[in-house]
Amino acid sequence: MKPTIEDVAQLAGVSRATASRVINNVPGASGPSRERVHAAVAELGYEPNETARALATGRQRAIDVIVVTTDPGTGWLGTHPYVSRVLAGVMPVLQGVNAQLRLHAVRREAAADELDDIASSTTLGAIFADITPDLAAHFYRRCRRTVSMVRTDSSVPGLEADNVGGAYDAVDRLHQLGHRRIAAIHGPALNPCAIDRRAGYLRATQRLGLPDLSAHGGFRREGGHDAAQQLLEQHPDIDAFFVACDLMAAGAVQAITASGRRVPDDVSIIGFDDSIAAVCSNPPLTTMRLPVEEMAATAARLLLAGGPVRSHRQQFPVELVVRESTRDVGAGSADGSR
Repeated sequence: MKPTIEDVAQLAGVSRATASRVINNVPGASGPSRERVHAAVAELGYEPNETARALATGRQRAIDVIVVTTDPGTGWLGTHPYVSRVLAGVMPVLQGVNAQLRLHAVRREAAADELDDIASSTTLGAIFADITPDLAAHFYRRCRRTVSMVRTDSSVPGLEADNVGGAYDAVDRLHQLGHRRIAAIHGPALNPCAIDRRAGYLRATQRLGLPDLSAHGGFRREGGHDAAQQLLEQHPDIDAFFVACDLMAAGAVQAITASGRRVPDDVSIIGFDDSIAAVCSNPPLTTMRLPVEEMAATAARLLLAGGPVRSHRQQFPVELVVRESTRDVGAGSADGSR
């Protein structure tokens, strides 16, 4: 049987009313009582009936999409194709089920407090579109109806793309095309997806006996441009780039072109995501397709069904999409296979 609020109250040594106040983040419970109730919730794995909770508190049923970012300014969403794809995956699932979608851009420097506020008002549950493992675990201790779309703490239910394998395959593809000076532009140092893509690049270069030619671009177009410019100045013989997101890859194409080189005639490039940035780049980018919409839709369905069990894991494949930014060195023509 699932634990009840009475079980939580008994384990915490408080009344049912006090346990209810803490779980619903209502004033009237002391600090020590709140700590004991949170500990009891975590130990028992207690999950409140969110439909009844929403009715009791007057809250609208909603799925919260959470992005932890260093730049939550007014223009941040317009420059993040990934987040737009997450929303595109969730919204169709919520049609006709009387539920809202709420998007939160959480400042990294104040993340713990902001996440606590979100957890206190969550009803159907939360989807982590981008978060670090420590913050995911922090939120999960306060709200069990949670699904992460990035690799995170082992206790937090997660949907994970094969970022390591995708990066490895991208470098291997460039090597098969005859490239031997393959540079990489990586994402933010603390981002789990960026960490995994960096690991995949390093695994491939080590296996293939290639040098590690790397810089960081922060998952921003300007970062990709500056990193590519830096790498080309330091290593003029670079003949290919693996770039950890399409937005950075678009910036890298601009830097390569500005240096007098041509894509793909002089330098091939493979991005990651298969976002709108890949299609709009000139030339259109060969990229590793990240199934963002499918992952987001799966996360929303799991929450609507009551939430996944603790430590739930599901992996999604990453696939190569060939466009015009890569060429076969031996053949001397654009790589047109798919």
